[in-house]
Amino acid sequence: MFRTQSRSILSRFFAGLTCLTLLSAPASAQGVSPFEHGWTLDEEASELHFMSIKKGDLAEDSSFATLSGLITEDGKAQVRVLVDSVDTLVDLRNVRMRFLFFESFKYPEALITAEIPPAALDDLAQVRRKMIPLEFTLSLHGVTVTRSADVAVTLISNDRVNVSTTKPIALKLSDFNLTEGWQKLQEAANVIIVPVGMVSFDFVFNRSAPGTPSLLTPVAASRTGAAAALETKGEFDREACIGRFEILSRAGNIYFSAGSAKLSADSYPLLENLFDVVSRCPGLRIEIAGHTDSDGGETANLRLSELRAGSVKTYLEDKGIPASRMLVVGYGEAKPLLDNTTAANKARNRRIEFSALN
Repeated sequence: MFRTQSRSILSRFFAGLTCLTLLSAPASAQGVSPFEHGWTLDEEASELHFMSIKKGDLAEDSSFATLSGLITEDGKAQVRVLVDSVDTLVDLRNVRMRFLFFESFKYPEALITAEIPPAALDDLAQVRRKMIPLEFTLSLHGVTVTRSADVAVTLISNDRVNVSTTKPIALKLSDFNLTEGWQKLQEAANVIIVPVGMVSFDFVFNRSAPGTPSLLTPVAASRTGAAAALETKGEFDREACIGRFEILSRAGNIYFSAGSAKLSADSYPLLENLFDVVSRCPGLRIEIAGHTDSDGGETANLRLSELRAGSVKTYLEDKGIPASRMLVVGYGEAKPLLDNTTAANKARNRRIEFSALN
């Protein structure tokens, strides 16, 4: 689930924050204003990591491949992270992080913003390196929080500065509504994971060219959305297809109204990703299986589960997947994941699952 090198998605965000402080540093040993023309993040030279702990003492370090950022002439800073670019060095672990933990199909980016007081870095040109506190705002997984971190700002040259964490930043998953995703990751990998991410970053900024717009608008990233995912382009092999079907089955983001087989609009982000995976596994026939909780009659639930699976098939057909590649099955309440004793358990039991038939 988390890579043995990562320091936590949250760490990426913090990294961005530090970048921002960096940009605020007086970039010139020759008297140039710290913010003159603003600063732009050097994506290739910058790193954002997050570390997770599983199985008691096994640390896994992960990073993000696509980030962008800037600091305006008046000290307003932002760093954007494309969540789909999470890199754990293992293909299916990346997919789990995207679909089960970050739900990147719903929340494709993380955003860090800060305002850097110029006075904090007035003497950077003389001392070359400073430790400063930075308050920042992090928006992740639909939640926005304010935090602070100590960062080191190092003046590399008149037009280049480095901002890095002085120690890992601990972020509680519960603060970002990531507890459910954390539980899904544990179940998928069958391991216990500490519900805290340790984030660190090493950001490099270059002074922007004269005339660069100093607006806090999204900085153009090299890739966008799911296209940023670090995975094989084109068709997947059988193992990659089967692994993705299993992960999509655990996502739980296909929704229907109570007692209805009509797909909710909230389902479309995941269904779009399902279509992409099915399209890239052309040699496989798939089973689309519907499941319900135990509320209502057994016969009615069996029928409802089949109708719901059929709605997913129809969606894929409308997108161009041949009907001959899909088998619809309804299991009703016969195969619950959990006891139907609580509302949360029942919600987990109401699901659509996917598996390869050949």
